[in-house]
Amino acid sequence: MTNTDLPMGDDSQTTEEILALTSTNLYIDGIERPASNGATFEVENPATGTVIATIASATAEDAAAALDAACTAQQAWAETPARQRANILLRTFNLIHEHADELATLMTLEMGKPLSESYTEVTYGAEFFRWFAEQAAHLDGHYTDSPEGKLRIIVSHRPIGPAYLVTPWNFPLAMATRKLAPALAAGCTAVLKPSEATPLTSLRLGQLLCEAGLPDGVVNIIPSLNAPAVSDTIMQDPRTRKISFTGSTQVGRHLLRAAADNVLRTSMELGGNAPFIVLEDADLDAAVQGAVDAKMRNMGEACTAANRFLVHESLAAEFSQRLAARFKELKCANGLDPESTCGPLISKDARERVAALVDDAVESGAKVLCGGKVVDGPGYFYEPTVLIDVPADARVYREEIFGPVAPITTFRTVEEALDMANSTEYGLASYLYTQNMALALDFNDRLEAGMMGLNVGVISNAAAPFGGLKQSGMGREGGAEGIHDYMDTRYIGMPRGTSF
Repeated sequence: MTNTDLPMGDDSQTTEEILALTSTNLYIDGIERPASNGATFEVENPATGTVIATIASATAEDAAAALDAACTAQQAWAETPARQRANILLRTFNLIHEHADELATLMTLEMGKPLSESYTEVTYGAEFFRWFAEQAAHLDGHYTDSPEGKLRIIVSHRPIGPAYLVTPWNFPLAMATRKLAPALAAGCTAVLKPSEATPLTSLRLGQLLCEAGLPDGVVNIIPSLNAPAVSDTIMQDPRTRKISFTGSTQVGRHLLRAAADNVLRTSMELGGNAPFIVLEDADLDAAVQGAVDAKMRNMGEACTAANRFLVHESLAAEFSQRLAARFKELKCANGLDPESTCGPLISKDARERVAALVDDAVESGAKVLCGGKVVDGPGYFYEPTVLIDVPADARVYREEIFGPVAPITTFRTVEEALDMANSTEYGLASYLYTQNMALALDFNDRLEAGMMGLNVGVISNAAAPFGGLKQSGMGREGGAEGIHDYMDTRYIGMPRGTSF
């Protein structure tokens, strides 16, 4: 099998053919076009270090044009019957599945994850369009009398207006669909700025939205190397009514300050430092499998990835050895290799940061059970790593790792485990393994996290509200809650007995 052959059957496309299908231009008002000043940037395959595409880089002028298109389209899209909007979302859901080979390949090429994981993301990402298609046609308000009986109360919901959506590189399809689907279902137009590291998947999605019948201007896609100029142009315009951002807490804080000037509705899905807690009565087989799932999905490059492994002292030795044995079975290889189970990190800088975290932990007294080294050869690979005896003040415990490293420490009591889990500024995901369901519910009441995986290592689902507490952000994506982040609540009060 050559580097450009994909294991998908006799009618498979080569990577070159798939790349040729995908736009490398901006997508504004239904037209694929170059940047206004002709600027471009290169997209690299992190598994090989080679350039795979040259992409138009949006300027402030392009950002203004994209917002103009979204604002022009807003009223007509908001007035489009919900069933029509839902039908477009459903057609997009079907098109994503029809083009799964292309989308999965693009994700593996530009982000690095194994092809099998890219296919999983296609399924997950598509589901947001189906889920919010179902939500679009079932939005309701309510009518009631005021408690003292003097007023009739009528509550309804309306689309908030043009939304600015900023997505990260680690889930190129799902992060775009998780924002676009509720916005479109609610009746909002959008300007999407994908990460400069992984713009190809979003640009291909834009082509599929067009094919599904989405009117011109409703979605505009503007990758750019000059994110500050693009964001400032859009967020300083009073016509923008919403920003949704997924990325680092540091950038999120900056965008929140910028959003304050126009009092924008904000959704922020920021950093994480997820604890993976194994209580004394845990099913060890399930805990080890869950640890692999929660840590190694996406090579650990996920905000929901298990970051700190807190294991009861009676189970720690066996848990650590078994987890290390599982990690040693993983194969670091180009994601297009059908045997690959661990792809590269997104960049050289990302790999150097992970290596520095491991080195710091070892210098602080931690021991390496497996891994702990950069993989030789092309690409930005790092060995799946298990660390034990990690001190609480090590950087690997305090910072988001975003890599295939599992640091393990022990506790004696449930109270101690809870204190350790909460000793972070973040509060996104968490994982708890116990067979005592009453204890688990009590634990969750005191755990400072927006989401918990109880005896399961993967919790993301289109039907569930995704979001965190503390420095991990605000707002929710997915679930019944997700669409309301793109809607205003309207209230009419009228006297009882009013006749028409």
